[in-house]
Amino acid sequence: MKNPLPANSRYSAVEATQTVLPDGRNVAFLRRRFIPHPSQFATLQQHTVRQSERLDQIAAQYLGDPEMFWQIADANLAFDPADLTATPGTNLRITLPAGLPGGPADD
Repeated sequence: MKNPLPANSRYSAVEATQTVLPDGRNVAFLRRRFIPHPSQFATLQQHTVRQSERLDQIAAQYLGDPEMFWQIADANLAFDPADLTATPGTNLRITLPAGLPGGPADD
């Protein structure tokens, strides 16, 4: 079964599948998504959070797409993305997607 989600979705690489319930209904679903370990991300640079800044704004600035906020959350091992911008002065890793080599940390 093809995953119908767009490429910028955090679930785009997750396998789509289906099951038949005991009552005969067919239910489509995505398999579980595991957050990659931070070591799988190549760091491009650091960003220091400013007062009232939002993660979608940071994603738009560095990744060109506010909906890619989840990539920053994954790279900083945040289960709740809002935690990353709650405290001004917090340093965030801005990275390539998981598994892609080539950031300054890989030189």
